[in-house]
Amino acid sequence: MSARTSKLLLKRLSKYLDKSRLLTSDEALAPYECDGLSAYRQRPALVALPDTTGQIQAILRICYEMDVPVVTRGAGTSLSGGALPHKDGVVLGLAGLNKILDIDIQNRTARVQPGVRNLAITEAAAPYGLYYAPDPSSQIACSIGGNVAENAGGIHCLKYGLTVHNILNIKILTIEGEVLSIGTQALDSPGFELLALLTGSEGMLGVITEITVKLLPKPDVARVLMASFDDVEKAGNAVTGIIGSGIIPGALEMMDNLAIRAVEDFMHIGYPADADAILLCELDGMESEVNDQIEAVQQVLNESGASEVRLARDEQERTMFWAGRKSAFPAAGRLAPDYYCMDGTIPRKHLGQVLKRIGRLSEEYGLPVANVFHAGDGNLHPLILYDANQEGQLHLAEQLGARILELSVEVGGTITGEHGVGIEKIDQMCVQFQTAELAQFHAVKDAFDSKRLLNPGKAVPELHRCAELGAMHVHHGQLPHPEIERF
Repeated sequence: MSARTSKLLLKRLSKYLDKSRLLTSDEALAPYECDGLSAYRQRPALVALPDTTGQIQAILRICYEMDVPVVTRGAGTSLSGGALPHKDGVVLGLAGLNKILDIDIQNRTARVQPGVRNLAITEAAAPYGLYYAPDPSSQIACSIGGNVAENAGGIHCLKYGLTVHNILNIKILTIEGEVLSIGTQALDSPGFELLALLTGSEGMLGVITEITVKLLPKPDVARVLMASFDDVEKAGNAVTGIIGSGIIPGALEMMDNLAIRAVEDFMHIGYPADADAILLCELDGMESEVNDQIEAVQQVLNESGASEVRLARDEQERTMFWAGRKSAFPAAGRLAPDYYCMDGTIPRKHLGQVLKRIGRLSEEYGLPVANVFHAGDGNLHPLILYDANQEGQLHLAEQLGARILELSVEVGGTITGEHGVGIEKIDQMCVQFQTAELAQFHAVKDAFDSKRLLNPGKAVPELHRCAELGAMHVHHGQLPHPEIERF
């Protein structure tokens, strides 16, 4: 951005925001140069921190008139570079819009602003015996607006669904500043299903200013089984067996030995450190139903080759089992200076096979991989351990990650489950989709944002990019934005 344009933009925005909410110095911009994918960094021209919808509307209209790119940012916990700034653009920070506007007990809904933390919704609903089901590991920090933008999942998404299944209505602003209300509180609405389209659109179609979420009654009983296995393939097959038996657990999670040991050293949960893999299976509902399901699942686990099956003794131990699982990402940070968190989804029946192949890829690239993931819906989160201070290791980690994503597609899965595409997986979109499909994605983008100012360069690759990469021969590790600094 030229100095003249920058000065004019700041002058126009200053009519609507106090200068303390318009950040331009290098020191003030530094915290916004990346999201949770810190290997890629880019400082924006300016950061705007509105705290009203009117201010957001004014910012968007000014940027639209001046052809300035806008990247919307929630809590910055994205792991795919979805909130990576544009060097000539504005970062629109929505953390200040953090009010819970209404809790409707009778209809079991909450109306919230986008900056509200995921966990804060459940905390506010708890006195009424209600909670918000999607619970990503970052729920203590991540914002509900970001959850909608990425269609976040979490431990309990197997039974209760992703974000898209737990929201009823959103209000958005288009890049021109037009207000749209998408969705309804009824069971269905006429016209195209735009709510599903907007959910997971990664900030490319509009800016979310308000969300109405569903609240669920807290289950009468929730019990957790922990099963140990001496082989990851047996654990993967046990997942298929549980679902195949007709039981849908509240949550069904898996960790391999490297992840188990990392968590145990970090949290001292009581996980079996010598197991090749563990499954955590939560069953919830009415007590009689849960007791019957416990017996059925124990039988499946034993028949699948579990070396040990433990039932959490009480609520305290159940909470500890899940605390360990949710601490897997920070625990992995103790294993190496850096790690690269992947996010692919595969059919459950291929879990064992894919885990074995990830192990072979790990040996091929010489980088350890800790696997921790939502086993019930096949959402993998391989953590590739590396040291960015050693020349070439980041590139190797990127290559290995690309191979894992392409493996997911090969077995009938997809390159993302809940982290989105951002810039991280944009090359693999050329593997997942054909040219005609990508052209349709661009047509949708143009219908909402013809100038392509909202989060440009993310999620959907340009068609010429795929042509350059070549039909199923992606050049692994090459950045879609050469000007972005790598760390």
